[in-house]
Amino acid sequence: MAPKYNSKASTCSVSTLFLSISLLFALLLSLFLLSSNQTSKSTSPLSCLVSTTATNVPNNNANSDSINVYVSDLPRSLNYGLLDKYWSLSHDSRLGSDIDNEIRSTNSWNNKKVPIYPESPLIKQYSAEYWILGDLITPPELRSGSFARRVFDPEQADVIYVPFFATLSSELQLGTAKGVFRKKAGNEDYARQKEVLDFVKGSEAWKRSGGRDHVFVLTDPVAMFHVREEIAPAVLLVVDFGGWYKIDSKASSNGNNTSDMIQHTQVSLLKDVIVPYTHLLPKLQLPENQKRQTLLYFKGAKHRHRGGLVREKLWDLLMNEPGVTMEEGFPNATGKEQSIKGMRNSEFCLHPAGDTPTSCRLFDAIQSLCIPVIISDNIELPFEGNIDYTEFSIFVAVYEALQPNWLVNHLKSYTDVQKSKFRQNMARVQSIFQYDNGYPGGIGPVPVDGAVNHIWRKVHQKLPMIKEAIVREKRKPPNVSVPRRCHCT
Repeated sequence: MAPKYNSKASTCSVSTLFLSISLLFALLLSLFLLSSNQTSKSTSPLSCLVSTTATNVPNNNANSDSINVYVSDLPRSLNYGLLDKYWSLSHDSRLGSDIDNEIRSTNSWNNKKVPIYPESPLIKQYSAEYWILGDLITPPELRSGSFARRVFDPEQADVIYVPFFATLSSELQLGTAKGVFRKKAGNEDYARQKEVLDFVKGSEAWKRSGGRDHVFVLTDPVAMFHVREEIAPAVLLVVDFGGWYKIDSKASSNGNNTSDMIQHTQVSLLKDVIVPYTHLLPKLQLPENQKRQTLLYFKGAKHRHRGGLVREKLWDLLMNEPGVTMEEGFPNATGKEQSIKGMRNSEFCLHPAGDTPTSCRLFDAIQSLCIPVIISDNIELPFEGNIDYTEFSIFVAVYEALQPNWLVNHLKSYTDVQKSKFRQNMARVQSIFQYDNGYPGGIGPVPVDGAVNHIWRKVHQKLPMIKEAIVREKRKPPNVSVPRRCHCT
């Protein structure tokens, strides 16, 4: 007798076979996608640190709650790779580098997702580039408090952020081969500047805007020294304009090198943003404030150049005044402790011009609740328009400060009530000048009222001007050159 045909078993076998084939196909597809993703990560240095799941968002410049930022995909060697290079140095003999040499000896710089930024005050004061990038590569689910909204399509972006650690690049060159810094041959910093420039200028985004919607961080006054003319159309984040002017040769020969500066067209408050130095001293909370014994305090170098010559004259006027402390020194380990004690024990902290109109000393004073006395006629300050510095600082003209006995008598005229009000106002703005969000590499939520968000808010204010400049450029006939007119402030 022929065996009975089991239709149920046959159907089951077919179903099992189909399911097996489906599972095999899904497995092969997953392996293919995983392999493709790993290849992509190896060629996209920033994508390996954050999910690049793009959200399609409209490019709406009228949105005042955020700014859409596309991060140019530079090679890692031009940002975090420079930190690897810095920490791999066997030794740094420059002033203030003791703390970094100690970190090198323990190899503790490399135990985080990204390398730590140098603690040397010479470099740390310019660390905005590190904290801004850290925020942008933070996973999207942790960025709800960030004003900058990262997008992954340049056509959706309001601005293109160029993540080049320009300060670190220049400081590496100054620390290893200072003699060729102003030259191009044998200058690794220049080679990196050129690499960045070639990369961004070759992109469709740059060609579309002429670079006017690109953002560079140039906190060190000598950052990107060799290519400034080429990046001048972009939005530049700078601590002041002091490194962008040069003294008129005739005025210099006449001994007048405190004014008569040649105004050029590379920087302007119309397109650029003044950002804070990174403060080096810890924050003093208002309830921790104690009675201050000293009237006026200053710690720093006596001899400076250009507009900083006023410092030497002030030093000679004030050094023997009762209640005034003038200390020459640098904020290395020992100097830092002296500065903390000096600023927290003083009613007022002197902030004269140096090689540039401002310095991190101002922001150390704010964190120390020491009322800044600003003697720098050409100073530009971060976030003006959002902050009124006269509510917690005293501004004195250079010519008045240099009159014998004038400054001390002026400071003594302030009452305890007035000084207390200055400190209360200062306490309210301390967080605005803070970059560090407490997360390694800055990769984590940023303070809503911190420096990074305030920088992007200021960039956001430039968007109508950026759009207008791009449109104006489009309508120019071919081969017509219109000179830049960015000198107005």
